[in-house]
Order: sequence, then C-alpha cells, then structure tokens
Amino acid sequence: MLRACVIDFGSSWDTHLPLIEFSYNNSYHTSIMAAPFEALYGRKCRSPICWTEVGESQLTWPEIVQETTDKVFKIRDRLRTTQDHHKSYADARHKPLSFQIGDRVMLKVSPWKEVVRFVKRGKLNPRYIGPFEIIAKIGPVAYKLKLPPELSGVHDTFHVSNLKKYLSDETLVIPLEEI
Repeated sequence: MLRACVIDFGSSWDTHLPLIEFSYNNSYHTSIMAAPFEALYGRKCRSPICWTEVGESQLTWPEIVQETTDKVFKIRDRLRTTQDHHKSYADARHKPLSFQIGDRVMLKVSPWKEVVRFVKRGKLNPRYIGPFEIIAKIGPVAYKLKLPPELSGVHDTFHVSNLKKYLSDETLVIPLEEI
C-alpha cells in the first residue's frame, strides 16, 4: 500500500505516513468483521485532525481539513484497489477440492519447522503417503481419515489442502514401513 501511495505523494511520502496508517487501521476487514483499530481497542479511531488529547482545543482551517480528507480518501481508494488486485490473483489460483465419505485420498507428508510428523525428512522422501479412506467430513474443508495403527500418534483430521485424490495406480502406493 505504501508503494502505491508513493506514486501519488512523491518524495513527501514520509509526511503522509500517519494518514496511510489511519486509513489502513480504519478500513473494514472481512476476515475480522471490523476495522483493525476497532477490533483491537473496541472503539473507532479518531480522525488525524483530532489526534490531540481530549480537552485540548486546536484551531483548524477548512482548507487543512479538506486537504486531509481528500488524502485519506485517495489512500483508501489505493488500499481498496490493492486489496482487489490481491484477491483476484488469489481467486485465479484457487482450486476448490471436495471429497465424499468413502473416497480414498493420499496424505501430504509435510514436516513443519521443528515438528517432525512422520519421522523421516529430506527432499527425496515421498511427498504423499496412503491411500487412506475418508470416514467423515468434519466441515467444508476438514476430513477425518481412517489411519492404520502405525500412525496412532498422528491426529486423524486433516485440512483439504493436505489431501490429494487417490489415483488407482498401485505403483503409486508407498508402504508405511518405508516412511
């Protein structure tokens, strides 16, 4: 967002930084169903013109108020444009996956930082193991798998991003002893 505003404000972007921060903190975010400032502090943020302490009186001229308001609207438009651009890019790469109970899926083997889920690590190890049967659909993106006793230490509910449709080619099956 700052990069987008530098184009509009040129070399004076550092003087507009409080306005950019104000616009971002007061823009509505659908993920948290509120503006970030309002979600954090439980109240709306005061405008940049009224940032002085409560009780202090400060004279402002109509031109300053109008100029600040115009800049805040310009920054909000830039923020909205940037968010729309990122959303369209993410939506274009989004592929919805859905499985039915009884389908067979491959499970992604992905060790996270300092957490080794399936003991072995390395770049030549298999990316997916399985196949496993889906025994329940927990939510729109969570599925419960029927795991063998060897994987009793692994939770049996997985996000759809960790699953891949099983292709019925038996040469793709990797025994759990090798993992």
